Amino acid sequence: MLQYKEILSRVAGAHGSSKTPDNNARMLRGGSLASDWVEDTAAQSSTYNFKVGIYGWRKRCLYLLILGLLVMVIVNLALTLWVLKVMEFSSEGMGQLRIVTGGIQLSGQAMVLDALIASSIRSKRGQPITVESSHNFTVNTRDDGGRVVNRLFLGNDRLECLARGFRVTDTRGTVLFSADRNEVVVGAEVLRVTGDGGAIFDGTVQTPLVRADSGNELRLESPTRSLEVRAPLGVLMESRAGDISASCLTDLKLQSVAGAVRLDSANVYLPGLKTAAPTPVPPPQQSPSRGLHPTRHDIYQLCVCSNGKLFLAPPEGLCAADDDSNVCR
Repeated sequence: MLQYKEILSRVAGAHGSSKTPDNNARMLRGGSLASDWVEDTAAQSSTYNFKVGIYGWRKRCLYLLILGLLVMVIVNLALTLWVLKVMEFSSEGMGQLRIVTGGIQLSGQAMVLDALIASSIRSKRGQPITVESSHNFTVNTRDDGGRVVNRLFLGNDRLECLARGFRVTDTRGTVLFSADRNEVVVGAEVLRVTGDGGAIFDGTVQTPLVRADSGNELRLESPTRSLEVRAPLGVLMESRAGDISASCLTDLKLQSVAGAVRLDSANVYLPGLKTAAPTPVPPPQQSPSRGLHPTRHDIYQLCVCSNGKLFLAPPEGLCAADDDSNVCR
């Protein structure tokens, strides 16, 4: 009511500056009309008594909704702060995981639940790196087409390597061990086999020296096939504290193409040679001066057949065999 009166007074003041009679009459008529409209509006307002706002159960539901949203916001904020605290989020990374130039740095242990794809994995300077798996550990490398070209498999009871070539070198770059489809090369100074069964080779072995440890025997054996030893300059078999024994089922062949086979020893024994039938020779007469029988020794002549076969003959007589004997056959 007061607001409408203020409006009317302002309107009357604004039009009060006009001095003409027509304007004064219009102002009086407008003021009377405005006064009548204000009185009618005030009467209607007092009659109907309208209320503007939310009341009753709607107001209570609104307050409950606002209170629930406020609780959810507070809980969400608390959980977010707790996760940030537990995971140790910072501007440098998360916990023991730091984002550094060129990669990610992890301090401590990491558990990989699925595949790990990386171009380089290395430890800090002066710190070791350990890779552990409960079942097996596999490392694969692929080509541009996605095919596996190299594989390293470490299982519970075996180690497998899939590659076209395998090489082991020392710090100076010298090849210690190399293996591919064609050959296996051992570049170390000494290859030591300590097993009781020795070493079994299906093909050819090329080495400048084969020897046994001190106090152990060296045996070169081929159970079902032949054994051949070759060298471009010479073959030396030496035993400094024992015997050398060579045995075979059929033939033992010592062949020299341009030189000779030399047996350099104070004693040479051929115990299995055949003996030719002796030629009958009259027994020697006993010396009457001594009256004793002379001491008899088993001495024979070493004879050679035309085919190169050796045989023994009695010390007396010619170094020949009868035609009936099978000595030279």
